[in-house]
Amino acid sequence: MASRVALIGYGTGGAVFHAPLIDSVPGLRLTAVVTGNPGRREAAERRFPDVRVLDSADRLWENPDAWDLVVVTAPNRQHVPLARAALTSGLPVVVDKPAATSAAEARSLAALAAVRGLPVIPFHNRRWDGDFRTVRRLLGDGALGAAQRFESRFERWRPEVRTTWKESTDPRDGGGILFDLGSHLIDQAVALFGRPRLVYAEIDVRRPGAVAPDDVFVALTHDSGVRSHLWMSATAAQLGPRFRVLGSDAAYTVHGMDGQEEALRSGLTPKDAGWGQAPPEAYGRLGTPGGGRPEPTDPGAYQDFYAEVARALRGERPPPVDLADAITGLEVIEAATLSAETGTAVQMPDGRGGGQ
Repeated sequence: MASRVALIGYGTGGAVFHAPLIDSVPGLRLTAVVTGNPGRREAAERRFPDVRVLDSADRLWENPDAWDLVVVTAPNRQHVPLARAALTSGLPVVVDKPAATSAAEARSLAALAAVRGLPVIPFHNRRWDGDFRTVRRLLGDGALGAAQRFESRFERWRPEVRTTWKESTDPRDGGGILFDLGSHLIDQAVALFGRPRLVYAEIDVRRPGAVAPDDVFVALTHDSGVRSHLWMSATAAQLGPRFRVLGSDAAYTVHGMDGQEEALRSGLTPKDAGWGQAPPEAYGRLGTPGGGRPEPTDPGAYQDFYAEVARALRGERPPPVDLADAITGLEVIEAATLSAETGTAVQMPDGRGGGQ
C-alpha cells in the first residue's frame, strides 16, 4: 500500500517540485495539500482532484493517523515549527531546504526526531541533478585522478529586486542568496568531499534597492585537501561553468543548468518520456588540453529522492539525506557569515552536535 502524504504549502516549491514528484512515485500517494491561498487551493484541486485541500496545518494534527508522511514547503521561518508539530503528532517529515534558519534550530529538531524515533529528511534534490550525478560518477570511477579543486556555480542575471520574504534581512526568514542557492551548493560539496574544516566567504549586496545578500563566494577546505569554490549570484551578466572539477589526471567542465526544474515549471513530470535526459549539445567535456572529449550527462532523477523516501518509510533503506548533513550546511553558512564580517577564514566546529 502506498504511503499517504500530506503536503504543507502550494507555492512554487509545493506546486512545481514536491506535488508532481510525489505523484510520480508508485510507493507514495498525495492525499492532502495545505494552503490558505484561494488561488493556490483552486490550482491544487484542478491538478489533483482526488486530493483533500485543507486551509490550515492544524487540520493535519487533528487526525494524524490519516497520514504517513508530512512534507513541509512553507516559507523558511515555518520549517522548524511545522516539522516539530509533525514529529509531535507521530509523523515523519520531509523539510524543504534550508531545514532551519540556524544550526541550533536544526540540532533541536534532530534531538526531537531522535526522541520520537522518526526521521526528518531534508529535501536536497540537487543531489539528483544530472550534471552532479555525472561529477559524482567521474570522481568515483577515478576518471579525474585525485580530486584537487571543485568549482560550482548557481549564477543568474536578475538585476531587478523582487519583493518577497527571500529578500528579508530578518534572521528568522533565512533570506538572501546564501540560504537560497547556497544551501544547494554547500550540500553538494559536503556530499562529495565531507565536512569542511575551514570556511572563507565574500558576501555582498550589489543590486540597487536590495538589502539581502545577492552575490556570494564561499571557499571550503576539506580534510582531504580538496578545495571547493562556490559562487552564487543574482548579478552575473555572463554565466560561468556550472561545474569545473580539477583532478590530478583530468578535468571535467560543464555549462548550463540541469533541465529538471525547467521541465517541472513547464508542466512535465518524471512520468513523461525522456525525463532528465540532457541533449548532446549540453554535455560537459572531460580530459586535458588537446585531449578532451564530450562526456554524456547522467540522467537527472529528482523522483529518486522520493522513491528513496518511500523505501525509508517501509524500513528498507535509510533516508536519502541525513539531517546531519543539513546541520553541517547551516554551520557552513554561519561560518561563512562570520568570515565575511571579519575578512578571515573561519575554522568549523568539530561536528559532534549530532544528527539523527
